[in-house]
Amino acid sequence: MAKKKKSGMALQGVGIAPNILLQQIESTAPFIFKGELDTTLEKREFLEKIRFYKKNLKQLNNIDLAEYFHICLCAHWSTAGTFVPTDVDNQIRETLWKHGQIQKYIDKMAKITIDSWTWDYSQVTNRKSFNRDNTTVMSTHEGTWLSVAIGAYCALVKNKKTELAKDMADVILEEIKKEQEIMIHLREDRDHINFLRAAPLLAHNFGDLDRVMVQWKMDENDAFFKRIFKLGHQLNDSYDPILVYTGKVNKEFSSKENHRHMSMRQPKCLRRSYKFLIPVGPFMDDWGMELGQSDILTIEEKAEVAAAFFEGYKRQEEAFGYIRGYKNLVDTVDGGLSALEQYLPFDLVAEIKKSEFSQLAKVSREEFEADYAKRLSEFVCPETGLKF
Repeated sequence: MAKKKKSGMALQGVGIAPNILLQQIESTAPFIFKGELDTTLEKREFLEKIRFYKKNLKQLNNIDLAEYFHICLCAHWSTAGTFVPTDVDNQIRETLWKHGQIQKYIDKMAKITIDSWTWDYSQVTNRKSFNRDNTTVMSTHEGTWLSVAIGAYCALVKNKKTELAKDMADVILEEIKKEQEIMIHLREDRDHINFLRAAPLLAHNFGDLDRVMVQWKMDENDAFFKRIFKLGHQLNDSYDPILVYTGKVNKEFSSKENHRHMSMRQPKCLRRSYKFLIPVGPFMDDWGMELGQSDILTIEEKAEVAAAFFEGYKRQEEAFGYIRGYKNLVDTVDGGLSALEQYLPFDLVAEIKKSEFSQLAKVSREEFEADYAKRLSEFVCPETGLKF
């Protein structure tokens, strides 16, 4: 009896089998497959591709290296803003670019990478910031893109694809320019809170870029390397000092807020809707209110989320965003903490009530944000001497 044919890519041992990858997406972002998102608009085709293959698994038997790479990009763009992103980072940054058949597919993969710079991920992340006209967006997705793009650039140089390498470099520089302009505009507009919200995004994105440059062992004497390495850490004649200033602001105010959010992975109910995706810390008031008001979360599930907020704070005591989320969830639930208590262990409720966490949760949003704005105004960057 003939053996059942498996995916060609899976047989070649290239990373995660695509059918398993689709299962991972469904686990962390089930809303993608349940009609909650609008996938009809331009640049949202990556979501439709995921949905297509989920309905047509047999088509995965026919994919080549470029299509597997495309699926991996779609998977990561779909889940990078979720609680458990798909584990394809090294695939799309390095491994697939060093595949034995890369010469055959590298041009197509590079063009897919350039196109992915403009994909509309707005529905699948809440970790984002906007410039003054509210149209140019920045999120951690740009870090994912930069990490893929610099891997593509290195592969293109290695394979002597000079013209495509230049095209890739140009788009990388354009992304860096975009992020720089967002930070300049927010500072010019005296928008303290949105600057603080954007700072960890830029730090994350340039951190991703740096890591993959090191991963590919780029020549430190190369002109392009010097132009784009350590932009959030070292002054660079090609850029405004705002980039280093932003990196220092992130370290001072936000670096302990925006980690892997391990405690928030436990309440699986948070994966039910894109509206529940976690925002940039510590400014999580609106998110907590969304959770408290939701009619698709039961009171038991809201109690579970409240417990996860407290657990997250205990793991990382300076993660004040969890306090903001907790406060607004509890304040929004009819009956407040008393309504949640019956679904929580008695000793946990007692611990919460006696904790500093509970005391800090009494601070109003106005007081909380005013304190951050004041501290930012007083902060002097030790590297650049800049103030907000």
